[in-house]
Amino acid sequence: MNAYDALAASYDALTYDVPYEKILAFWETVLHGRGKRPASVVDLACGTGSLSVLLAERGYDVTGVDSSEEMLTQAAGKAAGMEHPPMLVRQKMESLRLPAPADWIVSCLDGLNYVNQDACRKTMRRCFDSLAPGGMLTFDVSSPHKLRQMDGQVWLDETEREYCVWRTEFDEKENVCRFGVDLFTRQGSLWRREFEEHRQYAHRTEDLTVWLEEAGFRKIRAFGDLTMEPPKEDARRIFLAAEKEQP
Repeated sequence: MNAYDALAASYDALTYDVPYEKILAFWETVLHGRGKRPASVVDLACGTGSLSVLLAERGYDVTGVDSSEEMLTQAAGKAAGMEHPPMLVRQKMESLRLPAPADWIVSCLDGLNYVNQDACRKTMRRCFDSLAPGGMLTFDVSSPHKLRQMDGQVWLDETEREYCVWRTEFDEKENVCRFGVDLFTRQGSLWRREFEEHRQYAHRTEDLTVWLEEAGFRKIRAFGDLTMEPPKEDARRIFLAAEKEQP
């Protein structure tokens, strides 16, 4: 089973504490600090569309892109009834194609961790080509420090209708953290069990910066977790911003 096939319907309940408003406010501070006032934005690896909907509510022209049909189905339900809902597109991020250049591309919550080095570099090139001159790419990743610390760990998430067990191991040879996910969902008096595997690649900040430069981006800056300061060695999440400069 592919990542998020089973988890899609339970994802929001299990991640109820994700501070989407705080993440958006942080990125808007970064953009405004560079004099950017984007009108069109692509939410890359948009998942169930929580950030896409929030962006649309703020007045942005939003396109949500994700490779999972099941996650996009959840996003469509969340956006139903909106006056100006986000447009939702099923695409792999490394094959990103847009009908028109965007002012801003944002990826929230480890989207680029889910692709290997080659696909990550392709994604950055596709993002560069999909941005209007002066446009910005902003994203976050779980740091190598965080992913290595997760080796051998077990986490439990529980709601009234879901019980989720995460088991992790870090493969130094492949530089990837594997998450084995057992999801139990209540079906009347019974429980349904599903399993899926997630893989997150440990991309170093230095490598991400080089790949962004190779794609053509400039004015690249890394931040610690939702701060304006550079990331520390033990940072668990890294935020990066890069600009497609005017010709």
